[in-house]
Amino acid sequence: MEKKRVFLCRALEIAVQGVDNGGGPFGALIAKDGRIIAESWNNVVLSADPTAHAEINAIRKACEILDTHDLSECVLYASCEPCPMCLGAIYWAGIKKVVYAFDREDAEKAGFSDKFIYDEIMLEPSSRQVCFLHISACCNGTDPFRKWDEYENKIPY
Repeated sequence: MEKKRVFLCRALEIAVQGVDNGGGPFGALIAKDGRIIAESWNNVVLSADPTAHAEINAIRKACEILDTHDLSECVLYASCEPCPMCLGAIYWAGIKKVVYAFDREDAEKAGFSDKFIYDEIMLEPSSRQVCFLHISACCNGTDPFRKWDEYENKIPY
């Protein structure tokens, strides 16, 4: 069996393990150079952390193991198409390839719908269900972006 199918099957096994251990039905792994670097399942409820999705957990572990925030040489394998939050993390981590088994429609049938988030993203902040209030910087000249611009030891990301 080709490597990507083996890794995808492993992501599905991780998802099932997650359910067996009280987690959600999602699993993910990060691979680099043909070997698994990190794997995780969804443990949102167990950890009382709404960001503890399988993909986010796997990204965090891989970054720690590889001691970098740049996973551009890695591939993410997921049991399901990543949600909008995980998609953002994938882009921020620099991951260039994602392989998944089930899609968002399959997740929705199981009770995990992200449609409302996709819909909200398309709206102007003032039209979203969550109240976004933009107040121009007003704290005595405190400007973190200016500070960042002047910081000599910064590592762009």
